[in-house]
Amino acid sequence: MSRLNLPRPLVLGGILIGASVLLAVFPQLFAPYDPVAMDYNALLKAPSWAHPMGTDNFGRDVLSRVIHAYTIDMQIAFFGTVFSFVFGIIIGAVVGYAGGAADTVFGRIVDAVITFPFLVLVIAIVSVLGPGLVNMYIALAVVGWVFYARIIAAEVKVQKRLDYADAGRAMGYTPLRIIFRHLLPNAITPAIVYVVTDMALAILLGSSLGYLGLGAQPPAAEWGVQIADGKNFMTTGWWISVFPGVAIVLTGLGFSLIGDGLAEVLRTRK
Repeated sequence: MSRLNLPRPLVLGGILIGASVLLAVFPQLFAPYDPVAMDYNALLKAPSWAHPMGTDNFGRDVLSRVIHAYTIDMQIAFFGTVFSFVFGIIIGAVVGYAGGAADTVFGRIVDAVITFPFLVLVIAIVSVLGPGLVNMYIALAVVGWVFYARIIAAEVKVQKRLDYADAGRAMGYTPLRIIFRHLLPNAITPAIVYVVTDMALAILLGSSLGYLGLGAQPPAAEWGVQIADGKNFMTTGWWISVFPGVAIVLTGLGFSLIGDGLAEVLRTRK
């Protein structure tokens, strides 16, 4: 596949996420108002030229808050997955290569984690640690690494049976060198595809925790917080919750499309 003949999902996803990153890095260039500035003369104003997405019950411009929320929610997409990804691939690579008792113990840990719904476990951990983004990242890392480790362990088990792994052992390479310089680079592709898709789930989870009051805290501009702010005004100010919801859908769709596009590219190259 040539560089110019990229899958359509990858291109569309790249456009959506590229725009999201731009808004996250430079929100002040696009937001017409201060996201936390209150205007009691403009409470619950419907969408208009002055306020394209209306105002909330405190007179804050919804468009400005949606734009500034990209900064927090894109951080959630990154930090909510990067720790799980790094820790998971390290553990999975070691377990997949070692096998035996390590594989058995790891299998029991996987069974224990997947027995409970992912969201329930994260909420339970955040409830113990306390609300806030840092504690949410800790909860995601504690639970999420298992899924990456399972993917990598399965791939490494396949790779270690191939000739190049036998050649490394015959040449006297240490297990760590074989694992991280030879096996892992050839086994990491599925985890890379998964982490992109997982970023969409991280945003949904972050917004859910924000809605429940366990994630980002008011008056921070975050989509889940905004939806929670507007839940009591759906009949008189539907725009408070609807537009942040649209932003969640579009950003999650962007990550999902990139994941699908990457999977298609990698399948074609095999």
